[in-house]
Amino acid sequence: MKALTPVEGTGLGLRRALMGPLSQCETVPFQFMEVAPENWIPMGGRLGREFRRFTERFPFVCHGLSLSLGGPHPLDFELLAAIKRFLDEHQIRCYTEHLSYCSDGGHLYDLMPIPFTGEAVRYVADRIRRVQDFLERPIGIEHVSYYTPPGGPAGMTELEFIRAVLEEADCGLLLDVNNAYVNGINHGYDPYSFIDGLPGERICYVHIAGHYDEAEDLKVDTHGSAVIEPVWSLLEHAYRRFGVLPTLLERDFNFPDNDTLFAELSRIGDTQRQVEDQARKPDRSSA
Repeated sequence: MKALTPVEGTGLGLRRALMGPLSQCETVPFQFMEVAPENWIPMGGRLGREFRRFTERFPFVCHGLSLSLGGPHPLDFELLAAIKRFLDEHQIRCYTEHLSYCSDGGHLYDLMPIPFTGEAVRYVADRIRRVQDFLERPIGIEHVSYYTPPGGPAGMTELEFIRAVLEEADCGLLLDVNNAYVNGINHGYDPYSFIDGLPGERICYVHIAGHYDEAEDLKVDTHGSAVIEPVWSLLEHAYRRFGVLPTLLERDFNFPDNDTLFAELSRIGDTQRQVEDQARKPDRSSA
C-alpha cells in the first residue's frame, strides 16, 4: 500500500482556545487543520457552527486519542461508529491513531507503549485491520513517546516493531519528529537513523511539537512549548530523506499570541520551500 499524503503544506492542531483568536484572522500561515474527534463528539449549537466555519475554510485531518489499539479490551465499536459519522460529516481527509494503549477497564488518560514483540505485532495489526474495515478507509498510526523500555532482551527494537506493524496491518504512518527526538534522547538511539529506517512511502503527514526538559537525559513530550533547534534540524532531515511532506504543529496549551504562533508555523513553510528549492537545483558536483 502507498500512503498518499491527504493534504499539503503546513497544518495546525485546532484547540477550542484557538478558535477565537484564529477566527479574527483573514490570512494565516497554514493550509490544513487537525482535531482529535473525541474532543468534538458530540457537538452542536454555537460551537458546532463555529467549528463548521473552520471545516468549510480548511481541509481537516483527525488524530484520535482513545481507540487503545494495543489495549487488552475489545475495540470500542460504539466510539468507532461516532468517529465514522464525524469523518463523513466533515469530509475529513485522513484519520490516524496512536500505536499505544490507553485503557484497562477504563481510560488511563495516558498513551502507554506496547511491548516490542512479535506477538504484539500480530495482535495490534489485527485490531488496526478491523478498524480500517469498519471505517472503510485506511488509517495511519503514530509512533508514541515512551519513558520505560517496553521490550525485554528478546524483544524487537522500536523501529523493527513499527515496521512490522505497518507491514502486517497494511496501514499508513504518521511521523512525529519530536517523538523521534525525545525517544532518541531518553533511550539512547540516533533519531536520524530511526527516521532513515522508516518506510517513507507509508507516511501520511508529519507532526512537530515542543517538549519539556526534565533532565539532560529525560525529555517529556508535552506540546506546550516552542519547537527547539535540534527538532527543526531533524524535520529538515526527514524532508531530505523522503521529500517535503505535509507538516502539522501541535500545541495543546501555553498558547502564545498569534504573532508568535504564526512565526513558528511560517518556519515550517519556509523549511519546506528551502528544501524544495535546493532539490530543484542542478547537481554540479560531477561537472
